[in-house]
Amino acid sequence: MLLKDKIAIVTGGSSGNGRAIAIKFADEGALVIVADLTEKPREGGKSTSDLINEKHPGAARFIECDVSKVEQLESLVEVAESSGGLGIMVNNAGILKKQPVLEATEDMFRLMVDVNVKSVLFGSQAAAKAMVPRKSGAIINICSIAGMRGTGGYCHYNLSKGAVRLLTLSLADELGPHGIRVNNVNPGIMRTQMNVVDDPVIGTETGESYLDLIPARRWGEPGDVADACAYLASDLAKYVMGASLTVDGGYLRI
Repeated sequence: MLLKDKIAIVTGGSSGNGRAIAIKFADEGALVIVADLTEKPREGGKSTSDLINEKHPGAARFIECDVSKVEQLESLVEVAESSGGLGIMVNNAGILKKQPVLEATEDMFRLMVDVNVKSVLFGSQAAAKAMVPRKSGAIINICSIAGMRGTGGYCHYNLSKGAVRLLTLSLADELGPHGIRVNNVNPGIMRTQMNVVDDPVIGTETGESYLDLIPARRWGEPGDVADACAYLASDLAKYVMGASLTVDGGYLRI
């Protein structure tokens, strides 16, 4: 029970990595606020909060949230505070849209930055305002190996995830003296709808050839990201600040 009685917010918690993180946190004893645009998981099946509450009655609550709206992020934190005090903030919500640089548009730029960067900055700000008076708390930003290496056709996504990685370092420096640990996780190619539907890699002939580039010789699973987050959220990582934990099966090998 690494997170016993901790109150956690997981944005983008209805599907994919966020779903796995929320479930893992509940299994480790946390009370979880699942925040997303919709409660219905993209992969189908029961909602994240229903799955959690079946196993741990009363351990999860769903709140509809558009993370690009600062006031909605602030409301999320208010709910956590009224429930006993926010202990863990996971800024997981994000989107992937491919667009070659010669076709890049302002509208796509604004969308990617609003969802992938703005939400992390102001989600962290709202969380920190609640955590600073208690001089404790953990903020985890879900980045990507796309924030560590550039790839043609992904200009918006690369820049947004690169921004999150450096933002994490800035926040760790500023909030560390207040007892708040800020770290980020860089997933590789994970078996989520982002890599199955949004940018099809898994299940395609070209994509499957990438497996030979991954030392683990398998795709990442959302549970792999969840395990990393549980570590960073727990006291096992009490001296870990500003870390960029890569969870990619060795794909980048750096």
